[in-house]
Amino acid sequence: MGSLLFFAFSWWGILLRVVAIVHFVRRRPDFFWLWIILFHWVGALVYIAVEVIPDAGLLRTQFQVFPRRRRIRELERAILDNPSAGNYEELGLLYLDNGDYARARSSYDKAIASRTDSVDAFYRRGVAEVELGDFAAAVPDPESAVTADANYDVHRAKSLLAHAYAQTGQAEKADALFQQATKISTSSETYYNYAVFLQSEGRVEESRQWAQKILDQRRTMPGYQQRRERTWFRKAYALLARLRVTTG
Repeated sequence: MGSLLFFAFSWWGILLRVVAIVHFVRRRPDFFWLWIILFHWVGALVYIAVEVIPDAGLLRTQFQVFPRRRRIRELERAILDNPSAGNYEELGLLYLDNGDYARARSSYDKAIASRTDSVDAFYRRGVAEVELGDFAAAVPDPESAVTADANYDVHRAKSLLAHAYAQTGQAEKADALFQQATKISTSSETYYNYAVFLQSEGRVEESRQWAQKILDQRRTMPGYQQRRERTWFRKAYALLARLRVTTG
């Protein structure tokens, strides 16, 4: 009987560790968790309680993928009969949400071809162009959004325009706009792009300060937001490591 219980507990321990390690690899929380998971199955259980279960709240966004794909298919069919600017704009936004930036850009191209008064279409096309790394093309689109509304998309338009300026060699414009954006935005994306720009300009200490700001914000973030911001935390850590090598 004792051996059977031991066998059962061993398999449960292995299963808990596998679940915890898979989640750790996918979500990349603090590294110390890996040692806790490997140390004992109880550690894996603690990890699941602290990290895996709270992450279940993020699954709501994953469940939205299926209705979004269904709506994409509906619009793709509808556009065959009604290629309106509105349909193309909605399709472009859905493609953006789906991470299909090339198709998003193409949809906004078609929307803008038939209607040139939609600030959002130009701005969203600029987002797609930035994600595709086509910064030269990206500059005019967020420029039009910022001209129409300096605070467009909760200041993100200004931040993306500064990033596009930085990537196209317009350092003075980038610096001025980043300074404006960081005064009114606490976005990790904005801070990170500014830190990378400062690094490229040889302003290492300033770059380090802005990368550190991303990590400092973590202390006051609620748990769900910390989980959503993990990508930026990892990027900030990586940038700080590169800066240490540069100055070392």
